Amino acid sequence: MTTPLLPLDADLVARARRLAAKAAQPVVDLARSHTTVSVERATLRLAGLTGADADGIPWVNRLADAVQEQVGIEHGIALPVFHALADHPDLERLAHAAAAGGVRFAIPEGRAADDARARARGAVGAGFDRIDDQRGRRDALVAEIGDPPQRPWIYLIVATGDIYEDIPQAQAAAKAGADVIAVIRSTGQSLLDYVPEGATREGFAGTYATGENFRLMRAALDDTSREVGRYIRLTNYASGLCMPEIAALAGMNRLDMMLNDSMYGILFRDINPIRTFVDQRFSRQVHARAGIIINTGEDNYLTTADAVEAAHTVTVSQLLNERFAHEAGLPDELLGLGHAFEINPEVPESFRLELAHALLARQLFPDAPLKWMPPTKHMTGDVFRGNLLDGFFNLAGVMTGQSILLVGMMTEAVVTPWLSDRDIALQNVRYVLSACAGLAEDFHPPADGFIANRANHVLDEAVDLLGRICDDGLLNAIADGTFGIMKRPADGGRGLDGVAKRADGYWNPAVDLLDGASA
Repeated sequence: MTTPLLPLDADLVARARRLAAKAAQPVVDLARSHTTVSVERATLRLAGLTGADADGIPWVNRLADAVQEQVGIEHGIALPVFHALADHPDLERLAHAAAAGGVRFAIPEGRAADDARARARGAVGAGFDRIDDQRGRRDALVAEIGDPPQRPWIYLIVATGDIYEDIPQAQAAAKAGADVIAVIRSTGQSLLDYVPEGATREGFAGTYATGENFRLMRAALDDTSREVGRYIRLTNYASGLCMPEIAALAGMNRLDMMLNDSMYGILFRDINPIRTFVDQRFSRQVHARAGIIINTGEDNYLTTADAVEAAHTVTVSQLLNERFAHEAGLPDELLGLGHAFEINPEVPESFRLELAHALLARQLFPDAPLKWMPPTKHMTGDVFRGNLLDGFFNLAGVMTGQSILLVGMMTEAVVTPWLSDRDIALQNVRYVLSACAGLAEDFHPPADGFIANRANHVLDEAVDLLGRICDDGLLNAIADGTFGIMKRPADGGRGLDGVAKRADGYWNPAVDLLDGASA
C-alpha cells in the first residue's frame, strides 16, 4: 500500500511499538541467556550429522543425550563433542560410540579447547555455506523463472501423510494456480523431541517434517516451477520441541516459508514457554540467514477466543512477533504476520468488522508479507454457505492488499479435502482475484466511518493491553490466559527439562555466527 487508508494516530502507533519492545525485552534476555537440547542438536545437524539408529532415534539425539548426561549442556555441546572427535573418524562414528557408552566427554581447556573450536567452526560453517548456497539458488531460480504475476500469493495445503502422495498433489495444485504449497505436519509431531529421519509414508492428517521429505518436495516443485513459468514456494512448520532443528533442515533444503510463531506452541501444544522462546529465537536467526519468510499464528487465537472481543490480542501478538523477529535479524520482507477472517457471520456488519481488522494489520505493517487466513471456526458443513464465506474472505484479502492468501475449503470441518474440493476452492480464488484486481486502489473508507473507528478502537485496546503486559511481564500474561484464553505458566508444559541456563564460558559456533549476523 502506498497511501495510508486509515487515520491512525502516528504517536499511538509509535507508542505501541515502544511498549512491544519493552514487553519483549525480558523474554529476549531470557532467550539469550539460555540454551536447549534442540538448539544444541541443531548445531550438530548444521555440522553434518544425519541418520538414526536401528530404533529410529536420530544420531543427533543419541550424541546430545550422552553429552547432557555426562557434562550437561550449559557450556554448549560443541566443545565436548569436537574435543572427543579427535579420537574418532567422524561425527556419526562418535555418536555410535557414545550411544554404546564408549565415550567420556569433558569440557576441554587451553590448546585442546582451541583445537575443538577450530574443528567445530569448520563443520558448522559448512552447514551455513549450504544454507547460503540454497538462498542463492532460490534467488537465481526466481530471476530465471519469475514470481507469480499477482499478489496475494495463493497458498494451498496438502496433507496426505505420505510424501510420495503429497508430491503429485502439490504439483497438481501448482498447475491449478497455487503459488505456495504448504505441507501439513503429521498430527503430534510438534510434541516429538526428535526429528524423524528419511522419507516417510505413515503420517496422520499430515506428513512428517524431515530433511529428506523437504528435499524430495523441493526438487519436485522446482520441476513444476519451470513447467508453469513461476517459482512455486514451499512451506512447512518450524514449531514444537524441535523448532531449531527443523529450521536448520529447512534452510539446508531450500524451503521458502516456515510456520514460526513465538507463542503458538506454548498456547496450543502446551510446550514450556521458556523452551519455546529460546528455540524460536535461534530458529528465526536461521530463517533470516536462509531468507525464509516466517508465518506467525495469530489466527489460532480466534479459534478459541471471540474474534471481535479478542481482536486487539491479535494486534498485540503481531507487534510482539515483529519485535522478536527484528531482534533475531528478520527484516520486514520476511515477516509474514498472521491474521484471520474468523468473525461469526451472524454478527451484524461482520464483513465491515473484518475489513477494519485486515486494514489495521495492513497499515501497521506495510512492508510485511501478511498472511491472511480463511474462516474455519464458523464453517458448519454446509458447503454452499462455506464457499460463499470463502468468497467474502477472498474479497476482503483483495480489498485490503493482503500478501499471502490461504485457500479456504468449503469442506472445512467435514473431511480432509479431495482434489475436487481444492479445484472448486481455487476457482473461487481465481475468480475474485481476477474480477477484483486492483480494487484496493479504489477502496478508501471514510476517515470518520465505521471501519476507521473500529480499527482505531482495536489499536487503543492493543496499546492498553501492551501497557498491562509491560507492568506484569509477558510470561505472567501468558500464564493468565491473555492470548487465546489459554493459561500456560512459565514453570509448566512440555520440554522444560531440555532447557539450561548458559554457564560462564558457554560456546556454540552456530550461536556465534547468528548473533553476529543479527547484531
